[in-house]
Amino acid sequence: MSLAGKVAIVTGSGRGLGLAYAQELARQGAAVVVNDVDAQVAEEAVASITAAGGKATAVVAPVGSTETAKQLVSTAVETFGGLDILVTNAGVLRDKSLLKMTDDDFDLVINVHLRGTFTCVREAYAYFKENGVAGRIITIGSPTGQRGNFGQTNYAAAKAGIVGMVRTWALEMKKAGVTANAIIPVAATAMTKTVPFFQKAVEADERGEAMPDFFRKELGFGTADDVAGLVAYLASDAAATVTGQAIGVGGDRLQLWSHPEAVATEFLDGGWTYEALSERFEDLFGGRLQSVGEEFPELPAELQPEPAAK
Repeated sequence: MSLAGKVAIVTGSGRGLGLAYAQELARQGAAVVVNDVDAQVAEEAVASITAAGGKATAVVAPVGSTETAKQLVSTAVETFGGLDILVTNAGVLRDKSLLKMTDDDFDLVINVHLRGTFTCVREAYAYFKENGVAGRIITIGSPTGQRGNFGQTNYAAAKAGIVGMVRTWALEMKKAGVTANAIIPVAATAMTKTVPFFQKAVEADERGEAMPDFFRKELGFGTADDVAGLVAYLASDAAATVTGQAIGVGGDRLQLWSHPEAVATEFLDGGWTYEALSERFEDLFGGRLQSVGEEFPELPAELQPEPAAK
């Protein structure tokens, strides 16, 4: 097994994507600290791992605070003798358009996703560095953080911030041999199950059938298990040279996202005045402006969602 003898923490791993990550890490030989805010859900996740022959324990606590981060790391060390892998998956959604989004909506999402990633990574890295562990930091981004999405100001900010932190951590952790990467998953979740565009894919999955190729290949949309293999790979010794990357995965598709780069550069002696910009901007950049949001291809007729029942 590729992760035999390793110890992992997976935040937000009671259900959904996080549970798939925890189960795959355990299947590959790692002992896993499961985390959720619901004690029953966390214990059921632990039971699913131990029933399959793996090792797991639970920490029931909301991610975000330094106290929870310390509890997660201390539980890993005290229960399993160390820590090698951290997967920061915990998250919440409070989707609203800008004028409807409250301070609390914004702060909660930022606290769990962004601050929770920061506090947990800081605590894990401190352990890695103090104990000479060439650890693995695996964070979870989103296409929304890469491209934007209507009604997700808070979530987009958090997910973009996570990828920005990963690039910084890759620099700071390099000397210690610790890697830091972000995964950009596209999979059937509680959120995507409510989107009519994905109806036929979700229904097929719920029947235990493979999703249509249009979803798995054209959209790179699949199940939580389709993402878990990349988590285990990045946690392994085989990925020792992979760091600072944002890697997309979903369905049958694997993607390496680029870092932000200038797509066009122009110079003007003396600098760009208002008058010069007014005169030349459209000619220079008008045809090069970048799109925002994700643009999906049209669904084939046979995959169109059924009309809602009246």
